[in-house]
Amino acid sequence: MNQDGAANGRRRFLTAATTVVGGVGAAFLAVPFLTYWRPSARAQALGAPVEIDVTGLEQGQLINVSWRGRPVWVFRRTEEQLEALEEIASELRDPDSSSGQQPEYARNRHRSREPEVMVLVGICTHLGCSPQFRPDERPSGVDREWRGGFYCGCHGSFFDLAGRVYTGVPAALNLEVPPHYYIDENTLLVGEDNGGAA
Repeated sequence: MNQDGAANGRRRFLTAATTVVGGVGAAFLAVPFLTYWRPSARAQALGAPVEIDVTGLEQGQLINVSWRGRPVWVFRRTEEQLEALEEIASELRDPDSSSGQQPEYARNRHRSREPEVMVLVGICTHLGCSPQFRPDERPSGVDREWRGGFYCGCHGSFFDLAGRVYTGVPAALNLEVPPHYYIDENTLLVGEDNGGAA
């Protein structure tokens, strides 16, 4: 082999080695840069939809889950409680849910996809306290007719078992209904409707 051939071989080897080392170095620089732009696991978890198994949810039972750092209540109403929703409409500020505190599919008397299962964000619309679940008992000092619902002890706001606010209380809006849908008959997904994430 002559000297020119050996020099060309070394040159090709050095060029290839430099290209490989440069590519590896570029990858090491790109990974932290691209990772910086991806949301953290915590950020993804805070906005991620939540699956809830409602198989064992009995009538009158409420379960509490967290979605986006807020409490979400899922409650199975009895037939009597559903009937009471109709009877108290005259005592409510927004009985027909025109305030926009729910998706369009929950703009009905029971404010849910399925009449018996209610899904609400558990934060009072007055100043952000979390109301107490009082399905049957009347809070002390309450002189109004009470059919059960949610009572905010911070400033005395009342909501029925559909999250609709009574008249004459500090809260001006119904409790929020988050986007949700049924993946199957036993699984509820909170945080998305059939159209995608909210």
